[in-house]
Amino acid sequence: MHILIDNFLKIYFSSDFSRRVSRFLKYNETIEYEIKRYHNIMDHSSQSLMATITGGLCLAYLFGMISQKIKISPLVGYLTAGFIIGPFTPGFVVNTVLASELAEIGIILLMFGVGLHFSLNDLLSVKSIAVPGAIIQVLITTLLGFILSRCIGCEIFSGVLFGLCFSTSSTLVLLRTLEEKKIVCSKIGKISIGWLIVEDLIMLLILLILPVLYNLVNDVVQENHLFSLFIRTLLTMVKVSCFIVLTLMFGKRLIPYLLSKTEETDSRELFTLAILVFAIGIAYASVTLFNVSFAIGAFFAGITLNKSKLSKKAAKDILPLKDAFAVLFFVSVGMLLDPTVLLTYPIQILIILTIIVFGKLFFISFLIKLFGYSYKDSFGVAVNLTQIGEFSFILSKIGTNLHLFSHEVQNLILSGAVISIIVNSFLVKINNVTGFFRK
Repeated sequence: MHILIDNFLKIYFSSDFSRRVSRFLKYNETIEYEIKRYHNIMDHSSQSLMATITGGLCLAYLFGMISQKIKISPLVGYLTAGFIIGPFTPGFVVNTVLASELAEIGIILLMFGVGLHFSLNDLLSVKSIAVPGAIIQVLITTLLGFILSRCIGCEIFSGVLFGLCFSTSSTLVLLRTLEEKKIVCSKIGKISIGWLIVEDLIMLLILLILPVLYNLVNDVVQENHLFSLFIRTLLTMVKVSCFIVLTLMFGKRLIPYLLSKTEETDSRELFTLAILVFAIGIAYASVTLFNVSFAIGAFFAGITLNKSKLSKKAAKDILPLKDAFAVLFFVSVGMLLDPTVLLTYPIQILIILTIIVFGKLFFISFLIKLFGYSYKDSFGVAVNLTQIGEFSFILSKIGTNLHLFSHEVQNLILSGAVISIIVNSFLVKINNVTGFFRK
């Protein structure tokens, strides 16, 4: 700016008046152009972010309040807000890609918060039921989805992927439910979280070996493909094990030490910043270095602080951020709901919901009862897990990109996911009010 002014002064004092005026106007236009160009760049890069956060949170607050007033879960209000500002309704539309990325932060902070209250011993205490139970449930729901896929014309491999989309529960919906009911550390909470983590690990393994499986199906089965499949599977298990061991060995000493040093500064901002750095940093490292999901990475980051005297302070400091970003997750899910799919394929949607909600409800409660738990515990865990979420979105997108699914099939999966979350919120409410099983 000062260079422009210097140039203007030189011109003004070295030319006649008319030339001064014309050159002044020229420089004035140049300055205005540069200012406009700067604002255009800023608008292009930041307006969508501001619009997404402002529109998403404002409408989520409005419909969340309405939901609370009529005695239903605020989650329904948040999903409604997302639907209104989504691409399938007229009027104001936010950036759906940006909204989903912001929602990922909500998942990270929520899982980190759960890890702060959930020790490794709690996780190991339910391994005897969570590991076999989750594996059997994934197989059963995948089979049910596969049968449906064959009825709507999918090939065998596409059908397996279609079924897998219905077999894993939503991380954030489950954790939100457990926190609202204040049962994270209860027997039901421990089994639900253990079950969810096993599901997530299965999905991570599927995502990593999917390209090799795709090649095996589309090419002649070759020895090198089978060897590649074995190596990928083994590598995944090694990476997950290395991540858990390294995080627990070094994290349990290093992170509490750094946090205690930060607390000594008496700066609340630095302490909150340190928590965010550890939660998001470890979650990001888990994805980039070990191919572990954000959710699992953040969960074990929280576990490293579980026994620390600063865990309660850490949980208190991230609470506002955690809640705000969690709301954006549900808003981003609401954006996926396409009403034309509901009108075009009502029977298919109904069957999908039957598999996700009632199929999982029956089989999970039945499996847990087989392990000797009460009807109350069995049904309580099953209700918490009767929806689908993040991994279903990822698998459906992969299926579409590989031309295994048509866009109509992808929309069926997304619509089923959104509606399952809505139905789940009502099931949880009914179970809380009636205590469906008391014993």
